[in-house]
Amino acid sequence: MIFTIKFTKGVTTMKTRNLFICYLVLLMFVATFAVCATTHAQESTGEYVDDSVITAKVKTLLAEDNFLKSFQISVETNKGTVELSGSVGYRDDVNKAGEIARSVKGVISVKNNLIVK
Repeated sequence: MIFTIKFTKGVTTMKTRNLFICYLVLLMFVATFAVCATTHAQESTGEYVDDSVITAKVKTLLAEDNFLKSFQISVETNKGTVELSGSVGYRDDVNKAGEIARSVKGVISVKNNLIVK
């Protein structure tokens, strides 16, 4: 009789634990979708990846340019809009950096905030 009570208690504890684990997994599943859901102010995962690729390509092209690589030019991309910031030596360098950014596939527009020092 004592063995049966312990066994029943063990089964009840096991069912409770399994139920708790199921609720925990469900909660994690719902939280994952809530975090990945986008709003109008946020980028989707695909847009973020596209923007990262555009940023990398623009940075690479700027680094490959023998003259522009000597300047500190920051590149940020948001929904296909590339923003250049930093400083360069001449006005022609500002225009050249903008042209390089525009040449990358996927760029919708360029905000050229480079300043001439």
